[in-house]
Amino acid sequence: MEITEQSIIGEIVAKNYRTASIFKEYQIDFCCNGNRTIQAACTEKDLRSDVLIEKLEASLQNTRHSEIDFSTWPLDLVVDYIEKKHHRYVTDKILEIRPYLQKIVAVHGSQHPELNEIETLFHQSADDLTIHMKKEELILFPYIRKMSVNPTNTAQPPFGSVKNPIAMMHHDHDEEGERFRKISQLSQNYTPPANACNTYKTTFALLQEFEDDLHRHIHLENNILFPKAIELENRLANPNSIQTT
Repeated sequence: MEITEQSIIGEIVAKNYRTASIFKEYQIDFCCNGNRTIQAACTEKDLRSDVLIEKLEASLQNTRHSEIDFSTWPLDLVVDYIEKKHHRYVTDKILEIRPYLQKIVAVHGSQHPELNEIETLFHQSADDLTIHMKKEELILFPYIRKMSVNPTNTAQPPFGSVKNPIAMMHHDHDEEGERFRKISQLSQNYTPPANACNTYKTTFALLQEFEDDLHRHIHLENNILFPKAIELENRLANPNSIQTT
């Protein structure tokens, strides 16, 4: 894969997820804001693009950890994976993290008032993500499955085009990305105080893991599933048009 200043960040990560670790290192958002070029991101962060590109290319040479190439999967399989892997994870971890947060706020909130804001932000995220995932599972994902599995018998959806619910999902993803940027800042990038108890440390570790999974979850949808669903819908609407990949 050739990487230049004009390469799109989300497309780079979609082709090889190993590059995500480099973008994380430089705090460059590859999921919610993955539609930017390398040059645009480096200008915003005041980084040298040649240094970033060099590190990205080096990450591609690291063959110790193989990554699944989701871009080659049929869309119904991508949808199944997202639901079974990421949606279940979010549901389970919300139930696990909430009591931990409640406990450290009760014990340490007076000395660390930022914990109160972290708890509020996480509760907002948990509630909104629950609704968001149900909208995907009941409305968007079934339509994508139908297009993928039985394209010749896909009825016109009530929402007009797949672009409409996808635009709503993008908006939701942006909100979650912003919430977790705030949680990360408030927690000093999930760094507990030097004298933190084990519950405090565990809570921050769980929050960091939750954010990491959310990044991958959103990346799979924004950079792989959604563009391919739009492309497929266009191809079905114009079967004689020439499609490029």
